Amino acid sequence: MGITDKITGRAKKAAGDLTGDSSTRREGQKEEKKGEVKDQAAKAQDSADAKKQEAADLDRQT
Repeated sequence: MGITDKITGRAKKAAGDLTGDSSTRREGQKEEKKGEVKDQAAKAQDSADAKKQEAADLDRQT
């Protein structure tokens, strides 16, 4: 999942804020966003897997 990306992204954003380095801050923002997108993809995959299982269960009932 994207939790590590989110954490490192937040840390880089904070470091960029503390040092005044805008490129580090932007890098942190990008990494945090990457983590959020990974989480969304994982949720979508879980939903798709659940639907596949639901379809398989219906096939077994007939």
